[in-house]
Amino acid sequence: MREKINESKKEPLKIQGFSITTLLAYFIIYSIIGFIIETIFGILTKGVLESRKSFIIGPFCSIYGLGAVIMILALQKFKKNNYTLFFGGFLVGSIIEYVVSLIGEAIFHVVWWDYSDMAFNINGRICFYYSIFWGILAIFLMKAIQPQVRKFMALILRKFNLSTIRTIILVLTIFIAIDCIISAYAINMFRIRMIAINDLNVAHKDEIIELNLKLNKSKIHSFLIHYFFNDKKMIRTYPNLKQEKLDGTIVYFKDLLPDIKPYYYKFVAKDFYK
Repeated sequence: MREKINESKKEPLKIQGFSITTLLAYFIIYSIIGFIIETIFGILTKGVLESRKSFIIGPFCSIYGLGAVIMILALQKFKKNNYTLFFGGFLVGSIIEYVVSLIGEAIFHVVWWDYSDMAFNINGRICFYYSIFWGILAIFLMKAIQPQVRKFMALILRKFNLSTIRTIILVLTIFIAIDCIISAYAINMFRIRMIAINDLNVAHKDEIIELNLKLNKSKIHSFLIHYFFNDKKMIRTYPNLKQEKLDGTIVYFKDLLPDIKPYYYKFVAKDFYK
């Protein structure tokens, strides 16, 4: 009878030996780590505390979370030595970065990074310099960072029961999904507002202006814009938001709102970082 009961239990779905719950946990952890790294990087290179997050509410940098999960899965076959890890990271990381950049612009109309002024770049989305960084990062990820993350997760497992951990991961995953949807809505509304107010000559301009007029008549929309998604909030959260006009000119929304600083705090003079 006991054998029949055990046989009836279904094994959890696994990818490359990792359960879905584990992969979601990795995504959350590395998204937070990425947010911290990017924030520190911004302070050290620009002297300002600026937004480096993907979504409007939570402290998540999704490129790191998604990149880490995909690399952990993909690099299982490259773990032979550091050379193969470097090659795998160079290749996989570049692909991830390019695809995420495409998705960011297609869905959110956000430019999270732009390598157009760097040598050997492809459409400003990836460049040779950062692809090398991905290769080096792959070695550190698999040899140094991932083992520590696994130890951290093992510690959490000892402190809490598995059911509680799964619930927390599920709640955080749902929160990130909602945050993603809210962010997409806020960015799109901000884009419509900037195009209409500044009379930007873009595709479907008349439709956008008409939609903006309809939205302005909505009390709910006006409430959200005034208290949650106002210009200052949007510029400080997404300082690289841009719009391409019909003539090919790129307009950054922060340039249309010069009175709003696209960062939270400046530590030193800007000229020091030139």
